[in-house]
Amino acid sequence: MNTGSDRGTQGSASGENTDDTTAQPAEEAPHVSKAPEFIKARRTLHLSWQVGVFVVGLAVIGAGVAMLVLPGPGWVAIFAGLAIWATEFAWASLVLRWTKRKVTEAAQKALDPKVRRRNIILTTVGLVVAAALVGFYVWKYGMTMPWNIKDQ
Repeated sequence: MNTGSDRGTQGSASGENTDDTTAQPAEEAPHVSKAPEFIKARRTLHLSWQVGVFVVGLAVIGAGVAMLVLPGPGWVAIFAGLAIWATEFAWASLVLRWTKRKVTEAAQKALDPKVRRRNIILTTVGLVVAAALVGFYVWKYGMTMPWNIKDQ
């Protein structure tokens, strides 16, 4: 049964082999499901496999989104869920590849000395402003919590 995952290995009408997969980089190869062969051989079983992979990936991404506001490695879980989806879905593979490229670019940009200096200066200014605000509050109201301040 031809599932279409072996495109490019079929012979042409003249009988020659037009295997383009060796000429293409590994990133440009058509997306192939990572499901075992016995699952890919049956359409309903493969569809069930894909639904299961989607649900598991969605659960991991949902947990990652929750961990963005709760304690835990939120972004790591989101990227892990995307990697789970990428095992079955070509669009997720493309999104994961794009995300890896953007994260690499951001990491290289963050290591630039000018950007690091700017970030350190902005962080220092932010901390000074926050300390000034806290100092003003303590000077004005003392160590009283805001909800215990009576109208003056």
